Amino acid sequence: MNKEKMPIQVWILTLSAFAIGTAEFVIAGILPQVAQSLSITEGQAGYLISAYALAIVFGGPLLTIYLAQFKKRTVLASLMVLFIIGNILSALSPNYPILMISRVVTGLVQGPFYGIGAVVATNLVSKKMAGRAVGQMFAGLTLANVLGIPIGTWIGIQYDWHTTFLAVAALGVISLFFIFFAIQSREISESKNVKEQLAAFKNPMLLISLAITIFTWSGFMTLYGYIAPIAIHITGFSESSMTWIFVIIGIGLIAGNSLGGQSSDKNLQKASIFWATAMIMSLILVGWTIESKTLFLISAFLFGIASFANVPTMQLRVMNYGGKAQELAATVNISAFNLANAFGGFLGGVILDSKMGGAMIPYAAIIVPLIGLLFITKMNKKENKQSVLVPS
Repeated sequence: MNKEKMPIQVWILTLSAFAIGTAEFVIAGILPQVAQSLSITEGQAGYLISAYALAIVFGGPLLTIYLAQFKKRTVLASLMVLFIIGNILSALSPNYPILMISRVVTGLVQGPFYGIGAVVATNLVSKKMAGRAVGQMFAGLTLANVLGIPIGTWIGIQYDWHTTFLAVAALGVISLFFIFFAIQSREISESKNVKEQLAAFKNPMLLISLAITIFTWSGFMTLYGYIAPIAIHITGFSESSMTWIFVIIGIGLIAGNSLGGQSSDKNLQKASIFWATAMIMSLILVGWTIESKTLFLISAFLFGIASFANVPTMQLRVMNYGGKAQELAATVNISAFNLANAFGGFLGGVILDSKMGGAMIPYAAIIVPLIGLLFITKMNKKENKQSVLVPS
């Protein structure tokens, strides 16, 4: 049995990921307040979410190319400083344009921090613990869904949305303190130059790994983004029930993240194919049980497990083929996750507004992940062929 313990530094990265994840999603809980306060429509307020996501997708990799040259503790601390500034700027925003700018500034942090942080986490443990280290860090993101968003929303209701952003900034200050004093620069190896980083993307195995993330992960947001309208209008739950329904699903996300990390360490190939298949099956199960409250909750919980178990497998696979550009590859994979989220959200919205309606969303959600499953199968065959041609 593996008795190696997770280093405290990885837990610090978990805390940081929790703060960043809360900043990303908490806007959904305070959207009506922001809209009313700034005299804009809720649709315009929703563009704040899009601006954040676009900053991750396009700004993250570009920023990482530059930052990967420096010592990792300095980079992580600097990113957290930028995160704090962004959230304070959000809290003090007097109007919509300033708030939009502040969200872009904050969004720039997420891709590089998650990407570089994942590399830091794996470098702090033995190779047999790499999957669990990545999973442990990303557990902060799942905890943000279970705890950070409800608490941030509650703060906004009790006080105002400005206070919510100040609370998130305070989380950033705490994270910065621990990063600065607990993560030592000498513990982390230095990155190579920019040309070497970009050259890594000539590797077709890395490109296939990124394609796996985009195609497979799209199934998650296709359903998750529309859980509320499905649960309320089809299954028959009240709007007030959605808080604890999301908590139940969130617990599934946490469990899946842990299981995905453990199984990735045992056999990444088997874990990839198993959890991608499990997510597809869970989507079908949600579709079958959509009219029963009890069965819907059970299947939604299983969907949470099966979906987030894919996160460590996808991130670890990309990092394995990152070569001298692990940080950049890991960050680009965060962009891939967000591209999948954007597509999944679009697909779910189209189905919801169509004659098919929300009941068809779980079934529509499996179409693109099936392509991802084919990529995983192809990838596994390539890896097995290479291991035969190049014996250890």
